[in-house]
Amino acid sequence: MLTTVNQSKRKMCKDKRRMINLLYERFRAFVSNRWLVFVCAMWVQSCAGIGYLFGSISPVIKSAMGYNQRQVAMLGVAKDLGDSIGFVAGALCEVLPIWALLLIGAIQNFVGYGLVWLIIINKLPSLPLWVLCVAVFVGTNGETYFNTAALVSCVQNFPKSRGPVVGILKGFAGLSGAILTQIYTMINFPNEASLIFMVAVGPSMVVIALMFIIRPVGGHKQVRPSDNSSFLFVYSICLILAAYLLGVLILEDLVDVNQTLVTVFAVVLIILVLLPITIPILLVFFFQQRYQVQESLLSEPDKQEGGKSGQEQDRNEVLLSEVEDEKPAEMESLPASERQKRIAHLQAKLFQAAAEGAVRVKPKKGPRRGEDFTLMQALIKADFLLMFFSLILASGSGLTVIDNLGQICQSLGYTDTNIFVSMISIWNFLGRVGGGYFSEAIIRKFAYPRPVAMAVVQVIMAVGLFYYAMGWPGEIYVVSILIGLGYGAHWAIVPAAASELFGLKSFGALYNFLTLSSTAGSLIFSGIIGSGIYDYYAEKQAGIQKLNSESVLTMPIREESLTCMGTICYSLTCGIMSGLCVIAMILSLIVVHRTRSVYAQLYGKTNA
Repeated sequence: MLTTVNQSKRKMCKDKRRMINLLYERFRAFVSNRWLVFVCAMWVQSCAGIGYLFGSISPVIKSAMGYNQRQVAMLGVAKDLGDSIGFVAGALCEVLPIWALLLIGAIQNFVGYGLVWLIIINKLPSLPLWVLCVAVFVGTNGETYFNTAALVSCVQNFPKSRGPVVGILKGFAGLSGAILTQIYTMINFPNEASLIFMVAVGPSMVVIALMFIIRPVGGHKQVRPSDNSSFLFVYSICLILAAYLLGVLILEDLVDVNQTLVTVFAVVLIILVLLPITIPILLVFFFQQRYQVQESLLSEPDKQEGGKSGQEQDRNEVLLSEVEDEKPAEMESLPASERQKRIAHLQAKLFQAAAEGAVRVKPKKGPRRGEDFTLMQALIKADFLLMFFSLILASGSGLTVIDNLGQICQSLGYTDTNIFVSMISIWNFLGRVGGGYFSEAIIRKFAYPRPVAMAVVQVIMAVGLFYYAMGWPGEIYVVSILIGLGYGAHWAIVPAAASELFGLKSFGALYNFLTLSSTAGSLIFSGIIGSGIYDYYAEKQAGIQKLNSESVLTMPIREESLTCMGTICYSLTCGIMSGLCVIAMILSLIVVHRTRSVYAQLYGKTNA
C-alpha cells in the first residue's frame, strides 16, 4: 500500500516536471517566434510615428511662443531632419544589438520632446528658436532608431514577404498619429500642451517594454504554410482598424461626443491594436505539434541546398553572371520558354568550357542588381539615384502637406485640426498597407518591377495637389485622402524595392539614406517656397510690410503671429508640387524600364 502511494507521488512529480519543462519550452518557442517579433514591432511602430503629430503640435507651439509661419516651418524642417537622418542608426545596427538601438531611440525621444514640453509650459525660461529646433530634432530622431530596429529585424525574419511586412510596419507608423490622438482625447488632459508631454513619455515607455523581444530570430527557418492565413488576419485587422478610426472621426466631427463615449472608443481601439498577438499565441501554444511536423518536412530541402560547398556555390554565381554578359541582346525578345532554353544551353557551355580551362571566367567588378550592395556602392548606381530624386519630389511634397496641415485647416476656417491630422494618418496607413500588398501582387503575378507602383501613387498625389490648387469644393478632404494614400504607399514600396535591387546586408544604411529624400524635399517646398508664399499673403492681408532680412533663428518673438486665411495661402504651393510629382513619376518609370530584366529573373516563371 505504501509502495503504491510512493509510486503515485513519484508519477505526479514526474508529470509536474514534464509539464513545467513543456511550458518552459513553449515559452522559449513563443519568445523566439518571428510572429511575436512582428507583432511587437507593429506596436512599436504604432507609437513611433510621432513626427506625423506635428500638425497638431505646431499650432500649440506657435500660439505659446508667438512664432510666425516661417519660424514654425523651421521647426518643421528640424523635425523632418530628425526623422530622416538615420545614418547613425543604420551604422549602429551592424555593430550593436537591436535592443540597444531601441534604448537609444527611447532616450532621445524622451529628452527632446520633454525639453520642448518644459519650455512650452514655462517651467524653463523662453529660449531662442534654435534651441527648440535642436530639441525637436533630437526627439524626432529617435524614430529612426525605432524604424531601423523594426524593419531590419522583420525583413530578415520574413525574407520572402518583404512587401507585406514593410507595408504593415510602415502603415502602423503612419497610423500612430491617429492612435495617439485618440488616446490623448481619452485621457482628457487639462491643456493642449499635454499632448507634447504624452509624445515624450508614451512611446519611450512602450519601446523600453518591448526592446528585448524585437530582434532577428532566424525567421527564414520558420516559414509555414499557415503564414498566408496569418497575413490575411493581420490585413483584416488593419482594414477594421482604419475603418473604425475613420468612423470615430466622422462621428466626433458631426456630433458632440461626451467623455464616457470617447473613453469607450479609445478602449476598443487599444483592443484592436493588441489583437494580432493571438497569431503567435495560437501558433505556439495550440498548433505546436503541427508546427513541428511542418518544420521536419521543410528541413530536408534546406539540408540538400546546404550540401554544396561554399567554393562551388561562389563558382556557380560567377558563371551565372557570365551568362548575363554573354547572352545576345535579341534573346530578351524571345518567348519565355525559348529564352530559358537558350540561357540553359549557354550556361551549360560555360560550365564545360570553364571546367576544361578553355574559358577564363571574369571576376565581377562589383555587385550586380539583386546582390548585396554597400551604401557607397549603391550611391554610384543610376537606379538608386533615380529612386532618391523621385522621392525628393514626391515624398517631399507629401511631407510638406502633412507638416502644414494644421495651418492649411486654419486657413480654410476649420477650428479642430486634430480631425484632419488623424484623417491623413488613417489614409497614410491604408496607403502603406495597400502599397505593400499591391506592389507584392504586381511582382508575384506579373514579375513587373515594383517601382511601377511608385509611378502610380505619384500620379495620385499630383491629382490631389492639383485639386487643391484649383480651389474646388471639399479640397481639404480630397488632399487629405489622396496625399495620405500616395505618401504612405511610397514608404511601403521603396524599402522593399531597395532590398530587392541592392540586397539585405546594408539594408539599414540604404533605407535611412533614402529617408533623407523627404527632408530634402520638405526643406525646399515647406521651409522656403510654402512658408514664403504663406507669409506673403498673410502680410498682404494684414496690410503690413514684410519683415527685414534678419536671421530667422535670431529674430525676436513677435507679440502677435500673422495668419493667412483662404485657399490662396497654399494653392500656388500645391500647384508647384503637383507638377513636381509628375516629374517624379517620369523618373520612376525610367527605373521600371531599367530593372525589368532583374525582376523577370527574380520573380519570373521558368516554365511557359
